[in-house]
Order: sequence, then structure tokens, then C-alpha cells
Amino acid sequence: MRDDTGVTAEPDVPRSTWWLDERLSRLGITGRFARDCLLATVLTVLTFLMLALLFRVVAPAEGLIFDPTWAWLVSAVAGVQTMVLCLRRVRPLLCLALVVGLQLVVTGSSLPDATIRGLAPFVAAYTVGSLLPLRPALLAAGAAVAVDTTGALVATGLAGSSGALVATGLAGTSGALVAGPAGSNLFLTAVGHFTATVLVYFGATFVGGYVATRRRNLELIRQHAEEAIVAQQARVQAAIGAERSRMARELHDVAAHHLSGMIVQASAVQRLIDRDPSAAQAGVAWIRTQGKETLDNLRLVVGVLRGRPGDDGGDGTVPVPVPGLAMLDELVRTADGLAGPVELIRDGEQRDVSPIADVALYRMVQESLSNARQHAPGAPVRVELRFLPREIRLEVVNGPAPRRFGPSAGGSGVGLVGMRERAQLIGARFTAGPTAAGGWSVSVRLPTRDDNRFATTAKEENGE
Repeated sequence: MRDDTGVTAEPDVPRSTWWLDERLSRLGITGRFARDCLLATVLTVLTFLMLALLFRVVAPAEGLIFDPTWAWLVSAVAGVQTMVLCLRRVRPLLCLALVVGLQLVVTGSSLPDATIRGLAPFVAAYTVGSLLPLRPALLAAGAAVAVDTTGALVATGLAGSSGALVATGLAGTSGALVAGPAGSNLFLTAVGHFTATVLVYFGATFVGGYVATRRRNLELIRQHAEEAIVAQQARVQAAIGAERSRMARELHDVAAHHLSGMIVQASAVQRLIDRDPSAAQAGVAWIRTQGKETLDNLRLVVGVLRGRPGDDGGDGTVPVPVPGLAMLDELVRTADGLAGPVELIRDGEQRDVSPIADVALYRMVQESLSNARQHAPGAPVRVELRFLPREIRLEVVNGPAPRRFGPSAGGSGVGLVGMRERAQLIGARFTAGPTAAGGWSVSVRLPTRDDNRFATTAKEENGE
């Protein structure tokens, strides 16, 4: 990601530094600039300690003696150079430029006796590599190498010339050579300084780019993992919703069909108790039969939802067969005369359909008959099932109610929703609406393949 200056920004808080971030936040050190100032202060102290160790321990052990004033000057310039790191993430290019400029002062002061380089060039180059895209970062590192090497060559050349003049003046008196490197030594010093500069700036830049790329990749992996978790949760919720819809359809189709008929029959029995007791007793017996059938169907639904079609619930009763078009005649006979005549018309050669389509078509006829009893009691109903070459057409049409002879079972519109969902599940076209005569029509068109027709056509084409 990039900030408003066009610089690629590091992740605000890498997971590996959460502990440190929490401690700094408790101390009130928040924001990039404040934390970079803290880092610069720590590195400045380390730089002073390293230079003190160099000037007081390492150099004397190697036979090099530095002037104390010069040593303090170099240490002061190196300290200022390290404090510039406060700008490393606020203005990375400016920080690198200041570090390189101060490095020229340190290099010019130390050559040819030694090449002194603090921690600031490493950190500045690393920061540029981690914040900038690869090409601008490499260009900045290349510019830093060119400026640093040029300054070192100039300082080395001047030191060599000064050393040669001193050597010429002293050769006439004592014959001793007291000077810095000349000739091949000057060339080797320049090559060594160039090599070290390239390793410092380009090496730190590449390391910074690698670390930043790894952090971004880890962040992408984390984001993808979170997105996968969210997608999985969405799929689980969708599956739960689909299962709830399935349960609602099954329970509604089973309960609404039988209970609506029982309500209508109970209304008729209520009117016949005083006028025709024998007919009332027959109606009560029918209600009892329908209640038992409803209970059996509900057990069937529970068994299907549990993944065990035909489960008898453990009470030893005979499993109820899964309903389908083969049971359509029995369904029509049960509904006929309950609240109005029901006619079943079959057309075409019947053929098998998929189990889910078989159940869905049966349930839609069942729901349509239930709706007709509720909203148009006493109206004639016509059920048409036509097997055409390329589709199966199912139509249930009822006329307007001729009379109202009891309380209506009412409706919530859930039945139409369930029928539409069933049609979508089997890839059928579903339409429902009022007819011109004042009744209601439900139509389902299920595309199929007439395997016999296609087989006959293939034989004719092959000349059989």
C-alpha cells in the first residue's frame, strides 16, 4: 500500500512486534516519527560505544594512534548522522541523502588511515528498500554508492597527493617515507571502498525489500485466510438457511394439506351432528384417518430430514413410502368430495423422472389441492398431468367458490413460496395466478428427454 507521498508503506504493526508495540504504547511512544526518534537515540548510543571501542581498544592494538580531537570530531559527525534516522520513515529519501552527505565528511576525515562507517547507512538503505518500490529503491541505492565512492576517491586522491609531497620533503633529510598509500595502494584502497559501499547500500536495500515483500505476502495470506473463513461461514449459513427452507416446505406441505381438509370436514361434521348423526360419525372417522395419516407423514418427514427416509421413529410401525406421481390417484381420491369434485387427467405415455422431481410434482399438486380447499371450498378442481416429448406439464385449476359453508383455514402465502422453490430446485417453470373465470391456476413445466423417442430417431438415422 502507498501513502500520500507515493511511498509504499510498511504494515503498521507487524504481528512479530505486537509485544514491543504494546510496551511502547503504554509508555506514550506512538506514531512513526516518535518511534524512529527512539530508535535513532538507541543507535546513536551504540555508535558512540563502537567508535570508543575502535579508537581506544582496537586501533591501539593494531598500532594505529588517532588524534583525540579528530576522534571526537568523527564521533560527533557519526552521532549526528545516526540522529538523522528520525526521518527514515517520514522522509526516507531525504534521510538517505543526509546520511550519505554526512558519510562523506566521516570518510574524508578518516582516509587514508581508516574507513569508518557507522550504523546509519545500513539502516537508511534498509528503510528505503522496505518502503519504496524495487526500481526507485535501487536507483536511490545506486546514487548513494556513486556519491559515496566519488567522495572517497576524491579524499583518497587528495590524501595521496599530500602524502607524496610530504614524502618528497622528508626524503632529503632522513630518507624515510612518511605518507599514505600511493600508486597501486591507492587503487586498491578505492576498489575496496567501492566494494564495501556497494555491499552496504545495495545489500541493505535488497534486505529491506525482501523483508517488506515477505510482510506483504504474510498480510495477503492472512487476509485470504480471513476471507476464506468469512466465505465458509457464509456457506454454512446458506446451507442452514436452505435446510430450514427444506424443512419448512416439507412440514407445510404435509401439515397444511391434511389439516386444511380436517378443518373443512370438522365444519361439516359440526353441522351434521343434529341433522344426520350417522354422517357425522363417518366424518369423525375420516378426520381420525386423516389425523393418523398426517402423523405418519410427519414421521416420514422427520426421517427424511435425519437422512433416513422411511424411518419409523422406533415405534415398530410400518415405514411410509416416499410420495410421488405414482400416488397421485390416491391423493385425488382422498381430496375428491371433501370440499368439491376433483378430476385427474393424464395424457401421454408416463415415464420415470428423477426422485426429487417426482416428490416435488406430487407436493405441488398436494399444496394446490390444499389451497383450493382453503380459498375456494366446494369449487371443482381439475388436475392435468401431460407427458410431452420434451417436457412434463402439470396444471391444477380450480373454479370460483360457489358458496361458503364454514370458517376458512386461511393462508399465509407460504404455500406458493414453497411451490416456487420446489420448481426452481428441479429446473421447472412455475406460474400461478387467477383465471378469467374467477378461479386459480397453478402451472408447472418440467423439461425432460424422451429417451424412447431419441432412441427411435437414432435407429431411423442408422437405417435399422
